[in-house]
Amino acid sequence: MSKEYTCLGMMSGTSGDGVDASVIRSNGINEFLVLRDKYYEYDDDLFHSFHSLKKKINSLKDLKIFSESIKELEKNITIFHAKVARDISDGFKLDLIGFHGQTIYHSPQEKISLQLGNGNLLSQLLKKKIVFNFRKNDILNGGEGAPLTPIFHKYLIKSKRIKLPACILNIGGISNLTLIESLDDYKISSQDVGPGNCLINSWIQSHTNEKFDNEGKISNRGKVNEVILEQALETHENNFQKKNNTSLDTNDFDISFARGLNLEDGAATLTSFSAKIISSKINSILKDYNKKNIKIILSGGGRKNISLVKQIKLNSNKNFSFHNSDDFQIDGDFMESQAFGYIAIRSVLSLPISFPSTTGCSAPCSGGEII
Repeated sequence: MSKEYTCLGMMSGTSGDGVDASVIRSNGINEFLVLRDKYYEYDDDLFHSFHSLKKKINSLKDLKIFSESIKELEKNITIFHAKVARDISDGFKLDLIGFHGQTIYHSPQEKISLQLGNGNLLSQLLKKKIVFNFRKNDILNGGEGAPLTPIFHKYLIKSKRIKLPACILNIGGISNLTLIESLDDYKISSQDVGPGNCLINSWIQSHTNEKFDNEGKISNRGKVNEVILEQALETHENNFQKKNNTSLDTNDFDISFARGLNLEDGAATLTSFSAKIISSKINSILKDYNKKNIKIILSGGGRKNISLVKQIKLNSNKNFSFHNSDDFQIDGDFMESQAFGYIAIRSVLSLPISFPSTTGCSAPCSGGEII
């Protein structure tokens, strides 16, 4: 029997609102147990510091211009993660910590994916083995550094005995789809499929004191501006025809086309825009399954946006059946933090965490710097 590790996985998603943390016990292959899950919201200062800085960083040049601000924010984010780790691990003896950090810039064209999170500082603060910088090795091997969670998605699909082929659609700030065709690691494919919550969140935050559209209630009260929507979709299509990325960043999208609309109509139009891009991409990826029934399991915060999910379903092929992850006893709020605990263990064991069919890397490769 292979050794099992008690590991803390911490994930700060593209929504940039806080840290999902999960203590797991696993061998990084076929044994997996969740011991504790908890969400830690960023305080207002950290939240606003991150989002205001992220808006300023749109190129490699900006990374240099704002290097001092980035360094200071990274320190504060690392200290926040240390507090999270101390709280959630109380009562457990951790073997290691998977520390994703907070993505500040992701550009496949420039072969860079920068997460704020100082692994050395976290190790000093906690006196623990830290696995971090998960995306670097994949990029060095020709990949885009994302998505990295498909190997964990495969474990979940297998452990829940879900009929194949099956998909997991994770709707965070950005949405990504994993297709599991068989239980062979080489039969996993994955890519980002469009905005998730990023545009809707940005609109709500710029017009209200709220951070997101709870259950899609605001957008549900609004009316989609069809003229603006069609123009925005056409512009998006023209821009992205030139790219062939498997991964996206929130900077690839913005809310400027909804300028001038009121709160409700803007939320409705941005929700429809996001849903149409997601469903169009899913239809394209799964075009070979048009005559097969295929389960698509929803995870991430966006699965709770009733308006968004309804429109994704409406615009998707009718043979796709959508299911909430919770229906399979999978907590969709913590899938990613559990995943980074799982792939931290795989990193320590030098097992692959990314594959040519998931990130575009030249060969299966492990990842994560170990401190």
